[in-house]
Amino acid sequence: MRKLLFLFFLLSVAVVAQPQSVREELRQNPSLAASNFLAYPSPSQQRLTPAPKGKKPFYISHYGRHGSRYHTKAIDYEYALETLRRADAKGALNSLGKDVLQRLTAISAEASDRLGDLTPLGVEQQHDIASRMYSRFPEVFKKGAVVDARSTVTPRCILTMAHFTSQLLLLNPKLEVKMDASEHDHTYLRQLFRLDASTKASARYKEYCDLHECWQRPVGQLFADTAYLNRYVNGERLNYYLFREAVNLQSSELGKTLSLFDLFTSEELYEMWRMNNVWWYLGFGFSDLNGGNIPFSQANLLRNIIEQADSCLHLPRPGCSLRFGHDTAIMPLVCLLNLNGYGRKFADLEQLDNQGWVDYRISPMSSNVQFVFYRSSTADDDVLFKVLLNENEATLPLPDDLAPYYHWNDFRRYYLELLDSYSARP
Repeated sequence: MRKLLFLFFLLSVAVVAQPQSVREELRQNPSLAASNFLAYPSPSQQRLTPAPKGKKPFYISHYGRHGSRYHTKAIDYEYALETLRRADAKGALNSLGKDVLQRLTAISAEASDRLGDLTPLGVEQQHDIASRMYSRFPEVFKKGAVVDARSTVTPRCILTMAHFTSQLLLLNPKLEVKMDASEHDHTYLRQLFRLDASTKASARYKEYCDLHECWQRPVGQLFADTAYLNRYVNGERLNYYLFREAVNLQSSELGKTLSLFDLFTSEELYEMWRMNNVWWYLGFGFSDLNGGNIPFSQANLLRNIIEQADSCLHLPRPGCSLRFGHDTAIMPLVCLLNLNGYGRKFADLEQLDNQGWVDYRISPMSSNVQFVFYRSSTADDDVLFKVLLNENEATLPLPDDLAPYYHWNDFRRYYLELLDSYSARP
């Protein structure tokens, strides 16, 4: 009997230890359906792995996405609002539809003249990330350390940089902080590739969405006059913009008191999230449908990371290199590095999330990649480093005798050969 009870206990532990499915995560936290609109979550890893004996952090190389923002295009606020206004003028909305119209009016008013702007939450995120960086690696920020910060020329990125560095200065006013925002640095800060409508990837994406559309119930529940809905409303498009407003509301002040998630069931949120998740993979991952090379769009960024690190390895107090840009760089950079296995190819889009491709774990608002370097002295030739993805220790496809720490020489050799092999392709 004791053996049976013990076996049951082991089986119970095994079940508990299984990672949650995305469907279950979204059921518990609908905000995760936001994909790249997810407001930055605090790192799940509270205690980092201690460094090997004698090694201390001395330099950080970073790329970070801007903080939480308002939508960048007016249509994201106008489409659903104007569609419901016209319907209301014709008496086609029911009580829920009228209530949603009021909510959309308030959301639009808050975002008026703020397209693409950093929100107060976006500012708070940068203060928090900078504070954690400082407290986790205080040796990097000693008196005289240099903080070299670069940003794209987009205002929300410039402000993200400013708030991040101001927090570091608040913690140590004796830091030497340099900031710049120029088109000059766009060769590595913002190399953009977009999903071409003529590609196999675009055609496969449309096919996928056609199979997973689920707009009829969320939109239908807003209308008293179904004849008006069927004749004058593009239900699929209306649902698309209602969803976009719902998921980005978490980044605004209004999101503290108002929500649109009640319009969707948990399963509907999951299906709409899956469509976005597939879009991010087809657009920025190593997919054969997009040619299989999109992550190499960040080759210049990776070379910049390597070259700047090499130039800092033997300086007495190099401090850190901070770069601020966009999710369209973070996502392919993570794939190019193959962090946590995101450089794999996934053939079955239906099983994409079950096989490990989950967009909100890569590039939420304020997402970041941090390379943290360790040495015993300036004469140390075996420099170690680890990579943090959104402040959690990540894995690389390198010899892992000290994982999550890796040898910098191994990294340089592996990734420079990878970049050179791509450059040599006809």
